[in-house]
Amino acid sequence: MGNTHRTPRDNIQPGDHIYTWKAAFIYAHHGIYVGGNKVIHFTAPENASSGWIISSSSSSSSSSSSSSSSYPQPGNRVSICSLDGFIGSGSLYIYKYDVTKVDFFFKLRDGTMTIAPSDPPQDVIDRAYYLLEHGFGEYNLLTNNCEDFALYCKTGLLVPTGGSGQVWGFNIGMRGDAIKVKVEDVHLYK
Repeated sequence: MGNTHRTPRDNIQPGDHIYTWKAAFIYAHHGIYVGGNKVIHFTAPENASSGWIISSSSSSSSSSSSSSSSYPQPGNRVSICSLDGFIGSGSLYIYKYDVTKVDFFFKLRDGTMTIAPSDPPQDVIDRAYYLLEHGFGEYNLLTNNCEDFALYCKTGLLVPTGGSGQVWGFNIGMRGDAIKVKVEDVHLYK
């Protein structure tokens, strides 16, 4: 199957988990497309000044983001940016959900698909906006990263031990320790 997830911008829909490869395909950066040319994503502290962050005054909001405060809150690494700002000079890819085990095991690179099914798009968007305001814990490349953020927004699944849902090839959809967590309770696991 390979990495066939590259997609034109007009193919993405609000609630899609998107990603772009950074640093010559060394790593991918993940986020949730929320519509209106905006992406909510979780960044490492060193990326906070990368130009990705915009204020809420220029973003569209969902029903769960009625607060008028600016984003992100102090210490919160969840931010919102334009689709162009998210992609940068890279290409746009869509993360696949509810794939077969065969497709998952024969993929060429980790971080492009999961066997876990996605929740409805509005649930995904509402989670992303909630976490934009309330945070997703401390960023950690191995245990709490941008892919974990996007996977949680799409599925509502977390690993209670704080481990990454995908790192080392442990697919969130096959992990026996992944549990469904209401967005209001994420802070209990982060």
